[in-house]
Amino acid sequence: MLSSAAPKAKVNGKAQQDGSASRGALVADIIIANAPDPVFVSDLEGKILQANDAVSELLGFRKDEVVEQSLSRFISAEETQEFTAALREVVERGVTRDAVLNPRSAAGEVIPTTLNASALRDADGKVIGAIGILRDMRELDKARAYAQRLIDDAPDPVFVSDLEGKIIQANEAVSELLGFRQDEVVEQSLSRFISPDETREFMAALDEVVERGVTRNAVLNPRSAAGEVIPTSLNASALRDADGKVIGAIGILRDMRELDK
Repeated sequence: MLSSAAPKAKVNGKAQQDGSASRGALVADIIIANAPDPVFVSDLEGKILQANDAVSELLGFRKDEVVEQSLSRFISAEETQEFTAALREVVERGVTRDAVLNPRSAAGEVIPTTLNASALRDADGKVIGAIGILRDMRELDKARAYAQRLIDDAPDPVFVSDLEGKIIQANEAVSELLGFRQDEVVEQSLSRFISPDETREFMAALDEVVERGVTRNAVLNPRSAAGEVIPTSLNASALRDADGKVIGAIGILRDMRELDK
């Protein structure tokens, strides 16, 4: 009796694992089928198990040329290592990780993308793979180049922020106003320079710019590198990609100190 019970338990355990995996796969199916962005699912070794049509459209490969392939087929050895490290962090810490990937398309084009990787779990909460969401950065790069031309030619302090309030571009006039080098401004959240109340006001203005397509004015009092609080007025307008989608905001600052005098 004991000898026959052990194999039976083993079979039941395997069936339970298969059921968990199937439920995890079903969750993945639902997620990627309804996602407008390129989405794929990989196992813990980086092999692509599922991919939606948007992945095929992005890369120019048929779905059967993507699924069951290692991600290393499409990206460089260095980026494969970065993805593997991100996957390890997702598995071990249960976090969501962002990375930059430049997959090569079927036509040989290198496509700049950002990757958001999160854990795919089975019914018991065990991580069985990763869900990767890609964002094509080509249109964003074009929009940034356009914005860069605008801000470079502007005499006033001008910056570009993403939809989360992170400064992605700023001209020299911003550095002159705040006393920070450009590399101390770019890639920083606006909240580094203004108060929590003003950060909330800026985000509310940004939401209105995105939702209604309007230009918004606000008062900001950023703190300079020397610790001086500088009264400024902000004019915020939408930054759009080639399809007209709002991808950020262009902010123009006006130093109010002379006006206050």
